Amino acid sequence: MSEHAVIERVRPSRITPRRLARASATRRARAASAKLWIGAVCTLLVVLPVALADLLPIPGANEQHLDERRLPPLVGGHLFGTDQLGRDLLARVLHGGQVSLLIGVLAVVVSGLIGIVLGALAGFLGGWVDAVVSRALEAQLALPLLMMLLLVVALFGPSVPVITFVIAIAQWPEVARLVRSLVVVEREKPYVQAGRMLGLGRIAVLVRHVVPNIVGQATLVVLLLLAQAVLLESALSYLGAGPQRPFATWGRIISDGQDYITTSWWMVTLPGLVIVLLVVGVNLLGDGLRDRSPKVREEAGA
Repeated sequence: MSEHAVIERVRPSRITPRRLARASATRRARAASAKLWIGAVCTLLVVLPVALADLLPIPGANEQHLDERRLPPLVGGHLFGTDQLGRDLLARVLHGGQVSLLIGVLAVVVSGLIGIVLGALAGFLGGWVDAVVSRALEAQLALPLLMMLLLVVALFGPSVPVITFVIAIAQWPEVARLVRSLVVVEREKPYVQAGRMLGLGRIAVLVRHVVPNIVGQATLVVLLLLAQAVLLESALSYLGAGPQRPFATWGRIISDGQDYITTSWWMVTLPGLVIVLLVVGVNLLGDGLRDRSPKVREEAGA
């Protein structure tokens, strides 16, 4: 055997565990960046037109032109076509999105605040506080979600504040469970004991030091709940329990157009695609932010 062959045989492999870990971290970081970009684009494609609906050169959402009923998309200057009363479907989708997004954003803000407060208290104080919050979580999670929402709306009326409140109440357990688990881990760390030794009370340590350390991760869950809140509002509106007319929410638009789905497919398909685009965009955005942790970035740059 030649000397060159012996050297080739004993030469160590260039594929080391460190390089494998670095390559894996780089792939994760690139995947997270791709999710962020795609999610941001999908979300902005819906949110920006909805936010600027009052400034765009489109007809009013409730303007009826009976001679232009059920026009297909791109006909007669109507990008999304018209509905059974000759109303511009794009205008109705954009103005209806303002109501749906308003309810969704308010609902996740309220549910986020409730979940963070109760979850933090349960995880940090423990004892009877943890027991009460945990039993409330279990009781609510055992109830059928949509039936509970329909019951509350039927009792108090389908107004925007009521729907916002019931969606927030339906979503707070998911935030509270995560926050509780995060706080249970944080309360065992040395800085908590150091704060107590310096004379800070338990609530002061919780508010000043523990909550700021977990609020970032809780915010990601709240962002993901935005898509669920929009879907819940659309489901309630589709079933007739959403905000009443003249509000043209996405669920009501789909409900009004379902009788014409075989002849005027755009009346249901296009509003549904807008909802899908928003939900996919928000979910990808949340997943990308979650995956793009400081640990992954450090491994990728090592």
